[in-house]
Amino acid sequence: MCGVVGIVSQGQVNRELYDALLALQHRGQDSAGMVTWDRGTRLNLRKGNGLVREVFEQRHMRRLAGNMGIGHVRYPTAGTSSAAEAQPMYVNAPYGISLAHNGNLTNARELEADVFREDLRHINTDSDSEILLNVFAHELQKTGAQAPRPEHVFQAVAGVHRRCRGAYAAVAMINGHGLVAFRDPHGIRPLAFGVRQGANGQDVMVASESSAIDILGFNFQSDVGPGEALFIGPDGTYATKRCAPKSPHTPCVFEYVYLAREDSMIDDISVYSARLRMGERLAKRVLKRYRNGGQPLDRRHRGRAHDVDVVIPIPESSRAAAIPLAHALGVKFREGFVKNRYIGRTFIMPGQQLRTKSVQQKLNAIDLVFQGKNVLLVEDSIVRGTTTGQIVRQARKAGANKVFMAVAAPPVRHPNVYGIDMPASEEFLAYNRTEEQIARAIGVDWLVYQTLDDLVAATGGPHSKVRRFECSVFDGDYVTGGINEDYLAELSSARSDTVKQGHDRTEAERMDEASVIELHNHA
Repeated sequence: MCGVVGIVSQGQVNRELYDALLALQHRGQDSAGMVTWDRGTRLNLRKGNGLVREVFEQRHMRRLAGNMGIGHVRYPTAGTSSAAEAQPMYVNAPYGISLAHNGNLTNARELEADVFREDLRHINTDSDSEILLNVFAHELQKTGAQAPRPEHVFQAVAGVHRRCRGAYAAVAMINGHGLVAFRDPHGIRPLAFGVRQGANGQDVMVASESSAIDILGFNFQSDVGPGEALFIGPDGTYATKRCAPKSPHTPCVFEYVYLAREDSMIDDISVYSARLRMGERLAKRVLKRYRNGGQPLDRRHRGRAHDVDVVIPIPESSRAAAIPLAHALGVKFREGFVKNRYIGRTFIMPGQQLRTKSVQQKLNAIDLVFQGKNVLLVEDSIVRGTTTGQIVRQARKAGANKVFMAVAAPPVRHPNVYGIDMPASEEFLAYNRTEEQIARAIGVDWLVYQTLDDLVAATGGPHSKVRRFECSVFDGDYVTGGINEDYLAELSSARSDTVKQGHDRTEAERMDEASVIELHNHA
């Protein structure tokens, strides 16, 4: 999970790229980067480890001049968090191309060998984004165009689709010639664009989420379609074309469950509305549990269909699902935890010790909401579960009589191979456990999960054209194919906490590589 943005404007883009990256900060807190093109003179780049506000200072912003640029926020799906792997990445030929990428190439190792052996290009990092950049650059160079036009760019993107497998939503800047955005043939990772009319012409913006487009005052136009490419010239004119054979459109369902902002639209589906529908479906599951022989109600709750006193979301993503759940149960909805908004998203943090410490700093219970009550905690999803167990212990310490839990997504049992940093399979809470065993592991009196059928129905809604989603973390079905046990074993090895902690120790010994560099325009 990363965030990408690109802007072509009649004015300076550095400040708007910065604001867009802030709007996308939830998609990556490991590193940030920005590159701008200064109208025929030079390319200016700044990237490094840290949050957006930490990487970009006023002295950097002054040097990031230009009317065209791209930006990126990143967290690593595997391997190191080296500043050398911060994006955007750059190749000198042809023309000078910078690229920012969200997703993961599942055939990256094969491509790396091909890029070296056939394309005569060198890969300098462990990042599949550098591989994607070099594949695109080579395909564009093959067109032989002195000055690339839209048809040359679309031909190059078609070559990327033929060679690359997996999930990718990318934005690339071709020095002096324009900006290109493209999305994998299945549309797994989101990408949207908008336009804004100004006194001197049209500005165009591309971003991972429509909310960033809205915040900057652009008018959302549409999503970049599966297999589609968008080419924007320096003057703001643009053209689109589908560059891959038609494949089933399968956006990642986890974007709607957890990853995306609630004010975003992805493939014409409101993230907020999807989460509300998840809560409605989840309420039926909770009530069904009581009808099918749940624990007998105590004296205080006799005559009612259940013994829940209050519904409490675990901030932030579960709030929208918790509201209709409380309404369906006829009980109060209350905020029971105060969140420190300056602590990052915990499930993507490397190392259990760091995640546990972050939960302690991130959430604090309001005792008055819990004292003497049977509380139903609502979670969007459970991955490792250790932080969930800690939250349950906070609820009991705050005085809860009973603690129940409802989860808006099914049990996570399979690794994600499309760009979400989920751990090795054996580190999942649901790994080789039944729901009853999971409930005991996290310390709740009972636990209800959403079914996959209900999740898919809730996400798509009654009017959506999307009828199938990428749900591999729940069902193990990898829509792009080519995923076998050997691949998953290698992936699990790379993503285990032990490996990540080792990488972190190594990285701590390195100097910060963040810098501003100027690259002459070779267009």
